Amino acid sequence: MPAFVDTSPPGVCIFCKLVAGEIPAAVVYEDDLVIAFMDIGQVNPGHVLVATKRHAQDLLALTADECARVMQVAHLVAAAVHEAFAPSGLTLLQANGHDGGQTVFHFHMHVVPRHADDGVHLSWPRKEPAGALLQDYAERIRAALTQEQA
Repeated sequence: MPAFVDTSPPGVCIFCKLVAGEIPAAVVYEDDLVIAFMDIGQVNPGHVLVATKRHAQDLLALTADECARVMQVAHLVAAAVHEAFAPSGLTLLQANGHDGGQTVFHFHMHVVPRHADDGVHLSWPRKEPAGALLQDYAERIRAALTQEQA
């Protein structure tokens, strides 16, 4: 991911300032829960961020309604970006936590139009654990899901 460092002082969120109208933004969509605006660090023309209006640091801090609405708006924006810019592909990207690649700690999703040889590379090392280990991982997640639903 491109290097970006949010230089806002502690306790000040650049996206909260944007939502409040305190800093300029090229807004493409807004409703009660989310706002979609042009990323100032355009990867390709048409790169949009879809963010919650309420400050939520990451995915785990969202309500179910906010989570659903972000994806609905990302879908809507992706269709509009496809119509406006005719990219040969689209990448949706959402990062959580410093080690996950998050640089602005206010939940947002990138809608990135993609083209052949655009210089964007998404890759990771494949670990390919044994089937028994995958089953163990699945059991751990199922157990956590059961606790979440209780």
